[in-house]
Amino acid sequence: MSEIQQVVGDASEAADAPPRARRKGIYILPNLFTLAALFGGFYAIVMAMNGRFEESAIGVFCAMVLDSLDGRVARMTNTQSTFGEQMDSLSDMVSFGAAPALIAYEWALKGIGKPGWIAAFVYCSCAALRLARFNTNLAVVDKRFFQGLPSPAAAALVMGFIWLMDNQGYAGAKEGTWLMWTTFGVTLYAGLTMVTNVPFYSFKDVSFKKSVPFIVIVAIALAIAVINIHVPAALFSLFMFYGVSGYGVYIWKRMKGKPVSLIATSTDEPDEQGLHR
Repeated sequence: MSEIQQVVGDASEAADAPPRARRKGIYILPNLFTLAALFGGFYAIVMAMNGRFEESAIGVFCAMVLDSLDGRVARMTNTQSTFGEQMDSLSDMVSFGAAPALIAYEWALKGIGKPGWIAAFVYCSCAALRLARFNTNLAVVDKRFFQGLPSPAAAALVMGFIWLMDNQGYAGAKEGTWLMWTTFGVTLYAGLTMVTNVPFYSFKDVSFKKSVPFIVIVAIALAIAVINIHVPAALFSLFMFYGVSGYGVYIWKRMKGKPVSLIATSTDEPDEQGLHR
């Protein structure tokens, strides 16, 4: 009888016990794109260590493409997660923060000594600050604009310059001080522009579901053809234009008397409509 009571007691205790927490999983599809982007940044660093700077640039640009896809894939498949957001930020820090800084230092900046590694560190730290600010201000920044130069565009600016110069036969630090200090200027400009409050158009309000005139498709085809004439020059020119466009928008807004801050403090003000997600 006591054994029966013990069995009944154990069964009642098991029934009263709280249900076991279900183990959380990780969505594999969007995180595969993030891991591939991370590999692109790591591959770029390894190639730079072996003196293969063209492959380094290609690795960073491939990481840019993959980074632009992981979020879209997550939204399309309804697989967004906090883990994915954090993973994406860490991948961006490697591919668009550490990788361009280390590659620029290895290519030319080490030839000028202390100012060289200071410029590389400034770029790397600004990328970290830019990503941290982006994550914390995500809900209150005007989605039509980025607050400061986005880190992938900053990486493209630095790596596009290195790719173009390397493609033209310039061997970085071996070419003399003029190229070292030019790389110093480009690296500092890209890094510091990331942490400014200058607005850069985000293209997030561009809808690919709407119909467009036929001439738009023709223009896209022509643009692809122009880029293929000389890929390094075309990409560097494109991102150089984008890298200075924010200052043009800032000056234009100042001249028109429009607010230049991207941070919304109230949802009731007419000027701040659409600033909140």
